[in-house]
Amino acid sequence: MDATNSLSALIIDDEYDICFLLSRILRTNNLSVQFVNSLEGGKVMLEKIHPAVLFLDNHLPDGFGIDFIGYVKENYPDTKVVMVTAHDTSEDRQRALKQGADLFIPKPFSAAQIKAAIEKVNIAGNNLRGN
Repeated sequence: MDATNSLSALIIDDEYDICFLLSRILRTNNLSVQFVNSLEGGKVMLEKIHPAVLFLDNHLPDGFGIDFIGYVKENYPDTKVVMVTAHDTSEDRQRALKQGADLFIPKPFSAAQIKAAIEKVNIAGNNLRGN
């Protein structure tokens, strides 16, 4: 990706309202955003856009996001993975982090939590300052 291009984010979540809400928050934080609703769709989109950050739900129609983290980290090691799930248990958190997730955010989330997540995984550097 050219340094003049905006940074990209990919959302994999089967809830359209979450995709639209998260997309809006991410776009206001200078990220270009794509979303898909399955892990298989995620594989295709990862190959196309090589996102700086992936927001990943856990319970998806074709599998568990936690089981997908290893694939992402092996094939796209520079992509930061942020788990965003309603199933927020300490066991799921530990497992996600062990698999390589960079952050774990429970649903429901706020715009401030998402902006903090972007800053914490340090994908945008100075692009977010002043927003």
